[in-house]
Amino acid sequence: MTALRHTLLLLALLPLAACKNDAPAPVSATDAAAAQAAPAKTASAEDPQRAAQAEAAAKAALEAAAKAPPPVEGTDYVVIPNGQPFDTAPDRVEVVEFFGYVCPFCAAVQPQVSAMKAKLPKDVHFVYVPAAFGSMWDNYAKAYYAADAMGLVEKTHDALFRAIHIDNTLKGERGMDTPEEIAAFYAGYGADPNQFLSSMQSFAVATKVNRARQYMKEAFANGDQMGTPAFVVAGKYRVKGKSVDDMFRIMNQLIAQERAKLASPSTAPAAPAAAAPGA
Repeated sequence: MTALRHTLLLLALLPLAACKNDAPAPVSATDAAAAQAAPAKTASAEDPQRAAQAEAAAKAALEAAAKAPPPVEGTDYVVIPNGQPFDTAPDRVEVVEFFGYVCPFCAAVQPQVSAMKAKLPKDVHFVYVPAAFGSMWDNYAKAYYAADAMGLVEKTHDALFRAIHIDNTLKGERGMDTPEEIAAFYAGYGADPNQFLSSMQSFAVATKVNRARQYMKEAFANGDQMGTPAFVVAGKYRVKGKSVDDMFRIMNQLIAQERAKLASPSTAPAAPAAAAPGA
């Protein structure tokens, strides 16, 4: 296991930190041309030990949620004024993750996110919302929505984190990956690079990125500094937490709370009143 992988594992055990945008390093014309000429590469496979640790952590967070006292507003979560789900039907509980592919803390928690997401009940809908803080963040937010339009997110989401933070085949926050370099990565998973570039630069993708940016601003309307990773449950509760484990514990508690509301008869629409005799 590489030193970088050890670092990512340690990050997952530390108190929760957040990423934000930094100024990118300049990209030379030579580097850009070399990226366009380079063959497409796929990312390395997930490390089995890391995946097993993430699975165990996700299970432990679920067990801790069942035993812990109810979450406390202000300490464990923030209520979002007039909060609404981002992209989920009313009969399901939405879980949103604000993330950035270039964010090392997002990369550190992604194995546990994947493990939790795989075991969510059918009435819980997990939604990735890319943070758009400018520069390389915006390029990767566009890439996410271009991949989503092509049905490639499930195949590429974890792999892109590995390409940036483990394989170092993309720069992430260490520089400014060009759209061509990003498209070359997706070409390794079946995308036509020219079509991918066109999608990244499309009005439809720009609209989705702007909506994601606005939704994140609304989630942090209380004045907290925006950062990633961040989670919102049911469009109403932004998770806080003192550590990664604590964050997942709170998230599981809020999910259970909202699922119980959906299942409660008191939440069902009232039956129409019977017509009066002779009406």
